[in-house]
Amino acid sequence: MSDFLSPDELFARPFFFVGIGGSGMLPLAQILKGRGCKVAGSDRSFDQGRTPEKFAALEKQGFELHPQDGSGIVSSDQIVVASAAIEDSVPEIKQANALDCLRLTRAELNSILFNTSGAGLAVAGTSGKSTVTGMLGWILEATGRAPTVMNGAVMKNFVSPERPFASSVVGSQSIYVSEVDESDGSIALYKPAVGILLNVSLDHKSMEELRQLFGDYLSRSRISVLNADDPEALALLPHAKEVITFGIDQEKAQIGIEPGSIAEGPVRQAAMVVDRHDGSQHALRLNMPGRHNLSNALAAIAGAAAAGVPVAESVQALAGFDGLARRFDIVGTTHAAITVIDDFGHNPEKCAATLKTLKSHEGRVLAFFQPHGYGPLRQMGAELAETFVNVMGADDRVIFSDPVYFGGTVDRSEGSERIVKLIADGGARAEHVPSRKDVEDRLVSLARPGDRIVIMGARDDTLSEFAQRIFQRLS
Repeated sequence: MSDFLSPDELFARPFFFVGIGGSGMLPLAQILKGRGCKVAGSDRSFDQGRTPEKFAALEKQGFELHPQDGSGIVSSDQIVVASAAIEDSVPEIKQANALDCLRLTRAELNSILFNTSGAGLAVAGTSGKSTVTGMLGWILEATGRAPTVMNGAVMKNFVSPERPFASSVVGSQSIYVSEVDESDGSIALYKPAVGILLNVSLDHKSMEELRQLFGDYLSRSRISVLNADDPEALALLPHAKEVITFGIDQEKAQIGIEPGSIAEGPVRQAAMVVDRHDGSQHALRLNMPGRHNLSNALAAIAGAAAAGVPVAESVQALAGFDGLARRFDIVGTTHAAITVIDDFGHNPEKCAATLKTLKSHEGRVLAFFQPHGYGPLRQMGAELAETFVNVMGADDRVIFSDPVYFGGTVDRSEGSERIVKLIADGGARAEHVPSRKDVEDRLVSLARPGDRIVIMGARDDTLSEFAQRIFQRLS
């Protein structure tokens, strides 16, 4: 139905977001508001009193918030933005259907903003999308390009007292940077000027489906930016028109690392970036640990190069990149040298990256993992268990709570117990502690000097408060 409206007509209408506080909805709502649209919304978390500071900030920014009871949908002119998975029994959807409101999914709306910009820069892949989107957005901002950025995570460089939840940047309409999602197939909606592909691994879909989606994505991109270190991503090279490759290990990668130049610490690292287009070398300082983040930095540098930013300028900008909330986010270290880390790890690859970063330095790891849904746990539970078995040491342990459940008709017959058993059968130490309050008590009782406690999971903003609470108790 949106095909019959021009972008100008579309953005002249009032918008209503169902689940406005969600990580995918909030940045889009902020971008529309920044462009002068009238934006209102509702959220189950708002009704339940969860993360009140987020909704207080939204109200202060001029967003109208309503109870999730349908009362905010009052006119057929309103465009209702809701997740593709939302059920028709939700009061807003009932009311939108009754009034015959135009409905858009989050991805449909984002793709319209993306495809109607001067140049859309897309960041795709199973892991690292939000970090690379934040890095690329910061490079473009720091070098004076005034990008609009749509991210699924809060970017610390853009946080201000007025916008404490800065998961978007409202810049010009000439450059639009966005992570694009393969998990629901919506990556197919985007037509990138620059299409970055970080990696291809099991998450929400089968490998066959992923290869098809990512291959088609590269074929639609004017310039493709590919990770030469990832065999699955590199295998899709024939789909690309024009290519820039990046990689740490592959000496043929156009944006790479000088062998032997990596100096890694527990919270930051340095390396010599090589631009093999001209042989120039550039000293990179990165305020984030982990080999995966060095790869992410190369992806952002290569993506910026595709958009015309010299490598030297990108490397200089990244020295000032402060990272993202919930991406290896160090909450603090106690007097007893116990460090608490808040992390978005929720699939095998993300968890492996975080755990490997922790295991590259001294200290026992106590991991808490909250599965982000019953469906994803069924899809990737065996691979997740294998990750913990392969990376954790003999003294480390992981605690699983029950999966996130906010209502609905999902099959809940198979939960965390199966994964805990798989980990234990593999020889690692794992426990199932159903409730979060009991997990908190258990982690505090287990902690000893020198430990690193990492809180992992997605789709639940209260995990950050949980990490803060553990740190405060241990302090």
